[in-house]
Amino acid sequence: MSNSQDKQERILVIKLSALGDFVQALGPMKAIRDHHPTAHITLLTTKPYAPLGKACGYFDAVWQDIRPKAWQVRRTLKLRQQLKSGNFDRVYDLQTSDRSSGYFKLMGSNVKWSGIARGCSHPHANLKRDFMHTIDRQAEQLEMAGIFKTPLPDLSWADADLSRFDLDTHFALLVPGGAPHRPDKRWPAQKYAELAHALLERNIQPVMLGTAKEGEVLDEILDRCPDVYDLSSQTDFLEIAALAKKAHVAIGNDTGPMHIISLAGCRSVVLYSKASDPELCGQRGPNVTIVRKDSLNDLDVESVIQVIE
Repeated sequence: MSNSQDKQERILVIKLSALGDFVQALGPMKAIRDHHPTAHITLLTTKPYAPLGKACGYFDAVWQDIRPKAWQVRRTLKLRQQLKSGNFDRVYDLQTSDRSSGYFKLMGSNVKWSGIARGCSHPHANLKRDFMHTIDRQAEQLEMAGIFKTPLPDLSWADADLSRFDLDTHFALLVPGGAPHRPDKRWPAQKYAELAHALLERNIQPVMLGTAKEGEVLDEILDRCPDVYDLSSQTDFLEIAALAKKAHVAIGNDTGPMHIISLAGCRSVVLYSKASDPELCGQRGPNVTIVRKDSLNDLDVESVIQVIE
């Protein structure tokens, strides 16, 4: 893709869902902005990630995807009208899902399209793309579209006022949650509580992050170690990044916030079972250690402490 017509170009970048995937796409997003410095670039995303899209500074506009179901004809027509109203010259589909590829059909084949939609002008033509790490896969996709330099995602711009939390200066982040339907990706709550006690013995305040969906796990940790500082359901994504920049270390499961934390530069220890493969989706950053066991039930607290120390 040539960037010779940037002044006239209107570009759409699609990245819809999954926190970890969105954060890892920040490198490709910056590459697109750097390659088209004077273009008008719009991000199409979902509501949870719109604040990140606005804060990063790579986009001139951020649209929220209404995500119509296949049978919702009126909503589909509304989305089609919205996409066409942008008068986009090209699209970088960083979602590369069936849904986002379907938007290629809504917009028509005249738009230059980087992705995997059948018939698109700049396909990511690698049959082994699903066996690549997300960051590497997207970098190769952009190479095939003419963008040859994709940086690692950078969260230096992410900041927030943390004064309301009144934190100690020496603290560690604990991220013990994860998708409720994937319990095999979680280190047991009992072991997080034991780790919290060990951190307190070393004069490190454990600070716990999580959401209401992970309440059962978080409550068990608090029952076992009441001195954990609980910030669950109190932080947005930018505040997580700001906390990561001040934390001594972070320990967590393979879950979205750990992608933010590791890319923000925090020393990160990420716990993996055989349920997910760090070669495909592992956290990246300047100081990341992956600890993996077939079953996280078999990972003892002392092993994690040794990694931290």
